[in-house]
Amino acid sequence: MSVTTAATVVCGYHELLPERGVAALLGDRQIALFRTYDGAVFALDNLDPFCGANVLSRGIVGSRGDVPTVASPMFKQVFDLRTGVCLDDPDVAVAAYPVQVVDGRVLVGLGGE
Repeated sequence: MSVTTAATVVCGYHELLPERGVAALLGDRQIALFRTYDGAVFALDNLDPFCGANVLSRGIVGSRGDVPTVASPMFKQVFDLRTGVCLDDPDVAVAAYPVQVVDGRVLVGLGGE
């Protein structure tokens, strides 16, 4: 995502705690933001497709090998934070959004996904 791509400032980078998720409402979409220990930031839809609730932001952040992940707090399906694909059922995915940190602000791209 370039700075010129349609993006929304969501929060300050320092507001995201490592290995924790936070929910944000962007228009009519709930997204889940995650910051990993290596400083990377990821954005996924917050809606868990298995239980139908907006809970992914409350999931357990971790990894499978070198893949950063979040496990749903409900039924524990694991999603790739980079792509949104469910590692337990690759036919299921949540939307993943491009994220950029500019001047200490977290921007999420919503257009063209």
